[in-house]
Amino acid sequence: MDAVLPYGRQTIEDDDIAAVAQALRGDFLTTGPTVEAFERAFAETVGARHAVACANGTAALHLAMLALDVKPGEVVIAPSITFLATANCARYVGADVVFADVDPDSGLMTPATLAAAIDRVGGRRLRAVLPVHLRGDACELPAMADLAHAAGAVLVEDAPHAVGTTMKFGNVAEAVGDVRHSAMATFSFHPVKTIATGEGGMVTTNDPALAERLRVLRSHGMVRPDGADPWWYEMVEPGFNYRLPDILCALGLSQLKKLPRFAARRRALAAAYGEALAPLAPLVRTAARPAWSDPVLHLMTVLIDFEAAGRSRRAVVDALRARGVGTQVHYIPVHRQPYYRGLYGDLELPGAEAWYARCLSLPLYPGMADGDVARVVGALKDVLGL
Repeated sequence: MDAVLPYGRQTIEDDDIAAVAQALRGDFLTTGPTVEAFERAFAETVGARHAVACANGTAALHLAMLALDVKPGEVVIAPSITFLATANCARYVGADVVFADVDPDSGLMTPATLAAAIDRVGGRRLRAVLPVHLRGDACELPAMADLAHAAGAVLVEDAPHAVGTTMKFGNVAEAVGDVRHSAMATFSFHPVKTIATGEGGMVTTNDPALAERLRVLRSHGMVRPDGADPWWYEMVEPGFNYRLPDILCALGLSQLKKLPRFAARRRALAAAYGEALAPLAPLVRTAARPAWSDPVLHLMTVLIDFEAAGRSRRAVVDALRARGVGTQVHYIPVHRQPYYRGLYGDLELPGAEAWYARCLSLPLYPGMADGDVARVVGALKDVLGL
């Protein structure tokens, strides 16, 4: 049998290894010049004024909440279809989470589902709204920014899936991370993401005060006053050790140079999937694509009517695995998690439930061969009896 195709995988090449080796031979393994170089390059790539590197995507979200000074008892809105960290970052600072529903066919929070979530905030203070660019497709940011602003809240984009994604609202071309509509955008460089640093994250912003606060908070809350003795530091408030080492930033810089190639390959594979999957409709459909979004897809998610197929999702997953095709589910609705059910009880979010009932992520990564899409879709057809 052919090797199993995972749902996602890093692409590490000889020049990436050489970049890390060069950093290992340098004077700084952490808190050195490669960190700032990676930050500058990433900010330039996405079109933001500032980028602040940190330990991982979860740290990026936590730092964003800290930088906004979100307090206990205040409210953060997050979609239920996302990874746990989107909601958890609010709990780290003591805030409550109001879960927004999503479009059942795209998995994205929409202006309508955001408005419904805002209505459920009640008399509490809403501080932040966290739209998630699921799979790599961009949310409808201008409308969400208007809703957040009217409610007195700040928009923070959770964008770990969307490095390289572009969008057009009206006639204006934009990029995820340029933060035209938000205070900050957060990213992850986990191995299955579009570029990898092993672990790593980034926060982009156009606000210099926020950027400075993010940098202080990622390093224990320490500052060094101008003119102070060279050993002197002061802690203005407790922070965290959320630094990203130079070793990993060297890998990030090398990977960032490949982003155009990675993006083109992911778009080509996604187009091939779209063509190959079309005959499987309506039993199998690709996730809905917003008209304004030109994604670099992190996930190739299909929606399968398992009931009509007469197969459970577990049976399909196991049968695909036996045929050398790895899959994953993105995501279990976060409002279903025991912790959040204990806090907020059972919620009715029909869009999230409908998405979860049908979603399955198929292999998608730049290292896939041209024939792998046909292999995956052929296996899926076989498993579903089509």
